[in-house]
Amino acid sequence: MSGIFDDVMGKLTDLAASSGLSGQIHSYLSQMLTPAMISSLLDQAQQAGLTDKVRSWIGSGENLPISADELRSLLGNQQVQALVDHVGLPANTILPVLAHLLPAAVNAQTPQGEVPAKA
Repeated sequence: MSGIFDDVMGKLTDLAASSGLSGQIHSYLSQMLTPAMISSLLDQAQQAGLTDKVRSWIGSGENLPISADELRSLLGNQQVQALVDHVGLPANTILPVLAHLLPAAVNAQTPQGEVPAKA
């Protein structure tokens, strides 16, 4: 089943890139992933029971994947709605792409394996 999922995610990522969705989400992520937001994401992960996943994105090891449903739980309704408002597409379209991009984006913002100091 994961082969099918990987194929679907690949096609979704290609579609997102060709439609500009990937660029919009990357833009949103670059604004969102400040040191304070990454710290907040860790706090939210603890409340959602997803600490191991989010910590894996910060550490130097493999980034654990997150599903769209887990991401919805992690972000909460208010942040999901803000993303929907920013991108202009429904959450069911955005969340799978964000779930695919967020681990690498957090990893890129934490190159030393820890949350950067807040400015």
